[in-house]
Amino acid sequence: MKVIVEADGGARGNPGPAGYGAVVRDASNGSVLAERAEALGVTTNNVAEYSGLIAGLTAARELGAAQVEVRMDSKLVIEQMTGRWQIKHPGLRLLAAQAAELQSQFDQVRYEWIPRERNKHADALANMAMDGAQPAAATWEPRADVATRLILVRHGETSMTAEKRYSGRGDVPLSEAGRAQAQAVAARVAALAPVAAVSSPLARCAQTAALIGVPVSTEADLIECDFGDWEGMTFAEVRERYGPELNAWLGSTAVAPPGGESFKQVSARVRRALDHLRKNYPGQTVAVVSHVSPIKLLLRDALAASDALLHRLFLDPAGLSIVDYYPDGGVAVRTVNDVAHLE
Repeated sequence: MKVIVEADGGARGNPGPAGYGAVVRDASNGSVLAERAEALGVTTNNVAEYSGLIAGLTAARELGAAQVEVRMDSKLVIEQMTGRWQIKHPGLRLLAAQAAELQSQFDQVRYEWIPRERNKHADALANMAMDGAQPAAATWEPRADVATRLILVRHGETSMTAEKRYSGRGDVPLSEAGRAQAQAVAARVAALAPVAAVSSPLARCAQTAALIGVPVSTEADLIECDFGDWEGMTFAEVRERYGPELNAWLGSTAVAPPGGESFKQVSARVRRALDHLRKNYPGQTVAVVSHVSPIKLLLRDALAASDALLHRLFLDPAGLSIVDYYPDGGVAVRTVNDVAHLE
């Protein structure tokens, strides 16, 4: 999906009371998909403009966009983000780095300077934020009764989980301990009243999902990352035999294990699965039973975090996370890796 991000920011006094506004439009017809606005307290115009850009890119990512056209009337932000102007101010360098990190998560981002007359929508949102009259769509948590709630469940333990081996596409069943974990998490999930469960096609997820007691469907895009030649190996074994390849993989989501799949590729299909879930279960609660990599990628996007999260967040077998997705593009992460039911 291609979208247009229009963003603006301002400060009354520079520095002074500041705020930003951002609009995300469908590039095919110009319809508004999301709005963002927020008051920033006392700061400068430039900080507010960068904040608008970051909010717009974040909203575009939450919508699952692959291509983004950014339009702003800030010559400074446009020229700096395209690399034509240097960023001398330390505070702006940090904001530009945050925007660049978001930018790297799309297939393509293009920047265009536009005159203020063509940026009236974002400008109006920024002024509303500065006036303290934010639109409902810009609040951090819209009405709970319209959210699609996903209960993200990692499958129970397998023999390969216990041995800390890569078991991406290997169809390994739950171990005895894993079945006990699956029963515990299923009871916990059932208490949250999901209308359905959507599972990876692999046995360890299907076995876990079946215990929840609701209709179960399969979503192929929720399958674990294909670790290629590393399947069945421990991290230490991979480090010993594939040291350079491992370092490259740890350093970039675009790098795949030999014969396998990159996290960037996994992310594309996981976002596609999320689109399907939001369209098929609007305003409902759904259990999503999957694996470490797809769940981490969903949480990375929901938290607007960097790729560093993928190698720093630990997800236990049968742990659950909860994310609410709102029709206006808002996202609220409520729980991450909750394992209270296993204690």
